[in-house]
Amino acid sequence: MKLLRSLILALPLALSAVTARAEIVPLTEINDYLNTIVTAQGDFTQINADGTISTGRLYLRRPGRIRFEYDPPDNGLVMAGGGKVAVFDPKSNTPPEQFPLKRTPLSIILASKVDLTTANMVVGHREDGPATVIDAQDPENPEIGSISLMFTGAPVELRQWIIRDDVGNETTVILGELEQDVRLGPALFSIVQETKARLGDN
Repeated sequence: MKLLRSLILALPLALSAVTARAEIVPLTEINDYLNTIVTAQGDFTQINADGTISTGRLYLRRPGRIRFEYDPPDNGLVMAGGGKVAVFDPKSNTPPEQFPLKRTPLSIILASKVDLTTANMVVGHREDGPATVIDAQDPENPEIGSISLMFTGAPVELRQWIIRDDVGNETTVILGELEQDVRLGPALFSIVQETKARLGDN
Protein backbone atom coordinates (compact mmCIF):
# COMPACT_ATOMS: atom_id res chain seq x y z
CA MET A 1 0.00 0.00 0.00
CA LYS A 2 3.01 2.28 0.09
CA LEU A 3 2.52 2.83 -3.65
CA LEU A 4 -1.09 3.87 -3.16
CA ARG A 5 -0.11 6.20 -0.37
CA SER A 6 2.46 7.88 -2.63
CA LEU A 7 -0.29 8.60 -5.13
CA ILE A 8 -2.25 10.49 -2.52
CA LEU A 9 0.50 12.30 -0.70
CA ALA A 10 2.04 13.45 -3.84
CA LEU A 11 -0.93 12.90 -5.85
CA PRO A 12 -3.02 8.92 -16.91
CA LEU A 13 2.62 7.60 -21.58
CA ALA A 14 1.14 6.54 -24.57
CA LEU A 15 -0.54 9.42 -26.34
CA SER A 16 0.00 8.25 -29.86
CA ALA A 17 2.84 7.49 -32.20
CA VAL A 18 2.15 10.88 -33.74
CA THR A 19 5.15 13.17 -33.47
CA ALA A 20 3.63 16.26 -35.07
CA ARG A 21 3.75 19.34 -32.89
CA ALA A 22 0.58 21.17 -32.00
CA GLU A 23 -0.36 24.64 -30.86
CA ILE A 24 -0.51 25.17 -27.12
CA VAL A 25 -4.07 24.95 -25.82
CA PRO A 26 -4.92 28.19 -23.93
CA LEU A 27 -5.64 28.02 -20.21
CA THR A 28 -9.15 29.36 -20.77
CA GLU A 29 -9.99 26.43 -23.06
CA ILE A 30 -8.56 23.95 -20.56
CA ASN A 31 -10.62 25.57 -17.78
CA ASP A 32 -13.76 25.30 -19.92
CA TYR A 33 -13.06 21.63 -20.67
CA LEU A 34 -12.36 20.61 -17.07
CA ASN A 35 -15.46 22.43 -15.84
CA THR A 36 -17.65 20.49 -18.27
CA ILE A 37 -16.65 17.23 -16.56
CA VAL A 38 -19.28 16.44 -13.94
CA THR A 39 -19.11 12.65 -13.94
CA ALA A 40 -16.74 10.34 -15.78
CA GLN A 41 -15.37 6.81 -15.70
CA GLY A 42 -12.63 4.96 -17.52
CA ASP A 43 -9.62 2.66 -17.28
CA PHE A 44 -6.22 3.88 -16.16
CA THR A 45 -2.61 2.71 -16.04
CA GLN A 46 -0.43 3.93 -13.20
CA ILE A 47 3.36 4.13 -13.25
CA ASN A 48 4.44 4.16 -9.63
CA ALA A 49 7.39 6.01 -8.17
CA ASP A 50 9.43 2.79 -8.01
CA GLY A 51 8.77 1.99 -11.70
CA THR A 52 6.17 -0.70 -11.13
CA ILE A 53 2.90 -0.56 -13.08
CA SER A 54 -0.66 -0.89 -11.81
CA THR A 55 -3.94 -0.84 -13.71
CA GLY A 56 -7.52 -0.25 -12.72
CA ARG A 57 -10.65 1.77 -13.24
CA LEU A 58 -11.49 5.24 -12.00
CA TYR A 59 -14.76 7.00 -11.31
CA LEU A 60 -14.99 10.76 -10.95
CA ARG A 61 -17.77 13.02 -9.77
CA ARG A 62 -16.99 16.69 -9.37
CA PRO A 63 -16.70 18.43 -7.11
CA GLY A 64 -14.46 16.60 -4.73
CA ARG A 65 -15.03 12.92 -5.51
CA ILE A 66 -12.90 10.31 -7.23
CA ARG A 67 -12.42 6.55 -6.86
CA PHE A 68 -9.48 4.40 -8.04
CA GLU A 69 -10.19 0.65 -8.07
CA TYR A 70 -6.98 -1.32 -8.65
CA ASP A 71 -6.92 -4.61 -10.55
CA PRO A 72 -5.39 -7.80 -9.11
CA PRO A 73 -2.90 -8.45 -7.69
CA ASP A 74 -3.07 -4.98 -6.08
CA ASN A 75 -6.81 -5.07 -5.31
CA GLY A 76 -6.40 -1.72 -3.61
CA LEU A 77 -8.83 1.18 -3.40
CA VAL A 78 -8.21 4.90 -3.14
CA MET A 79 -11.18 7.23 -2.91
CA ALA A 80 -11.99 10.86 -2.20
CA GLY A 81 -15.26 12.11 -0.77
CA GLY A 82 -16.49 14.37 1.97
CA GLY A 83 -13.30 16.43 1.84
CA LYS A 84 -11.14 13.41 2.67
CA VAL A 85 -9.00 10.93 0.77
CA ALA A 86 -8.94 7.34 2.02
CA VAL A 87 -6.50 4.53 1.18
CA PHE A 88 -7.95 1.06 1.74
CA ASP A 89 -5.49 -1.80 2.17
CA PRO A 90 -7.16 -5.05 1.02
CA LYS A 91 -4.82 -7.04 3.28
CA SER A 92 -5.81 -5.14 6.40
CA ASN A 93 -8.86 -5.28 8.64
CA THR A 94 -8.19 -1.80 10.02
CA PRO A 95 -9.87 1.46 8.93
CA PRO A 96 -8.38 3.23 5.90
CA GLU A 97 -5.59 5.77 6.18
CA GLN A 98 -7.12 9.19 5.55
CA PHE A 99 -5.86 12.63 4.45
CA PRO A 100 -7.54 16.00 3.79
CA LEU A 101 -8.28 16.29 0.06
CA LYS A 102 -7.17 19.92 0.11
CA ARG A 103 -3.69 18.71 1.04
CA THR A 104 -3.31 16.78 -2.23
CA PRO A 105 -2.73 18.16 -5.75
CA LEU A 106 -5.83 16.30 -6.94
CA SER A 107 -7.89 19.00 -5.24
CA ILE A 108 -6.97 21.31 -8.15
CA ILE A 109 -8.95 19.33 -10.73
CA LEU A 110 -11.66 18.22 -8.31
CA ALA A 111 -12.56 21.79 -7.31
CA SER A 112 -16.16 22.94 -7.75
CA LYS A 113 -14.82 25.43 -10.30
CA VAL A 114 -11.43 24.85 -11.86
CA ASP A 115 -9.59 28.11 -12.55
CA LEU A 116 -6.02 27.60 -13.66
CA THR A 117 -5.65 31.36 -14.17
CA THR A 118 -5.56 31.86 -10.39
CA ALA A 119 -2.43 33.76 -9.47
CA ASN A 120 0.62 31.51 -9.01
CA MET A 121 -1.34 28.29 -9.63
CA VAL A 122 0.18 27.50 -13.04
CA VAL A 123 3.96 27.36 -12.89
CA GLY A 124 4.39 25.88 -16.38
CA HIS A 125 2.40 25.93 -19.64
CA ARG A 126 4.20 24.26 -22.50
CA GLU A 127 4.05 22.21 -25.67
CA ASP A 128 5.18 18.58 -25.61
CA GLY A 129 4.88 17.18 -29.15
CA PRO A 130 1.18 16.81 -29.89
CA ALA A 131 0.21 17.72 -26.33
CA THR A 132 -0.09 20.71 -24.04
CA VAL A 133 1.26 20.30 -20.51
CA ILE A 134 0.13 22.35 -17.52
CA ASP A 135 2.25 22.30 -14.36
CA ALA A 136 0.11 23.42 -11.43
CA GLN A 137 0.28 23.72 -7.67
CA ASP A 138 -1.87 25.07 -4.89
CA PRO A 139 -0.49 28.63 -4.48
CA GLU A 140 -1.45 28.60 -0.80
CA ASN A 141 0.16 25.20 -0.14
CA PRO A 142 3.03 24.71 -2.64
CA GLU A 143 4.79 22.41 -0.20
CA ILE A 144 2.24 19.60 -0.72
CA GLY A 145 3.56 18.93 -4.23
CA SER A 146 2.42 19.61 -7.77
CA ILE A 147 0.49 18.08 -10.64
CA SER A 148 1.31 18.08 -14.37
CA LEU A 149 -1.71 17.67 -16.63
CA MET A 150 -1.31 16.58 -20.26
CA PHE A 151 -3.97 17.50 -22.80
CA THR A 152 -4.46 17.02 -26.50
CA GLY A 153 -6.49 19.50 -28.53
CA ALA A 154 -9.27 19.61 -31.12
CA PRO A 155 -11.18 18.68 -29.05
CA VAL A 156 -9.44 19.22 -25.73
CA GLU A 157 -9.02 15.98 -23.78
CA LEU A 158 -7.14 15.09 -20.61
CA ARG A 159 -4.71 12.25 -21.34
CA GLN A 160 -2.57 11.86 -18.25
CA TRP A 161 -1.32 13.47 -15.09
CA ILE A 162 1.88 13.26 -13.09
CA ILE A 163 1.87 13.85 -9.35
CA ARG A 164 5.03 15.01 -7.59
CA ASP A 165 5.11 14.79 -3.82
CA ASP A 166 6.93 16.99 -1.37
CA VAL A 167 10.16 15.01 -1.75
CA GLY A 168 10.06 14.72 -5.56
CA ASN A 169 8.60 11.24 -6.04
CA GLU A 170 6.50 10.97 -9.22
CA THR A 171 3.39 8.92 -9.90
CA THR A 172 1.97 8.94 -13.45
CA VAL A 173 -1.65 8.10 -14.26
CA ILE A 174 -2.40 7.45 -17.94
CA LEU A 175 -6.06 7.68 -18.82
CA GLY A 176 -7.93 5.48 -21.24
CA GLU A 177 -10.99 6.89 -22.96
CA LEU A 178 -13.14 8.73 -20.44
CA GLU A 179 -16.88 8.18 -20.65
CA GLN A 180 -18.57 11.33 -19.40
CA ASP A 181 -22.04 12.10 -18.04
CA VAL A 182 -22.51 8.68 -16.50
CA ARG A 183 -24.70 7.84 -13.52
CA LEU A 184 -22.52 7.46 -10.44
CA GLY A 185 -24.28 7.11 -7.11
CA PRO A 186 -23.02 8.88 -3.99
CA ALA A 187 -22.27 5.57 -2.24
CA LEU A 188 -19.41 5.03 -4.69
CA PHE A 189 -17.56 7.89 -3.00
CA SER A 190 -18.65 7.41 0.61
CA ILE A 191 -15.66 6.58 2.79
CA VAL A 192 -17.98 5.81 5.72
CA GLN A 193 -20.10 3.34 3.74
CA GLU A 194 -17.04 1.70 2.17
CA THR A 195 -15.46 1.27 5.58
CA LYS A 196 -18.62 -0.28 7.03
CA ALA A 197 -18.96 -2.64 4.04
CA ARG A 198 -15.38 -3.83 4.47
CA LEU A 199 -15.12 -3.95 8.25
CA GLY A 200 -18.72 -4.42 9.37
CA ASP A 201 -19.15 -3.56 13.01
CA ASN A 202 -15.52 -4.28 13.87
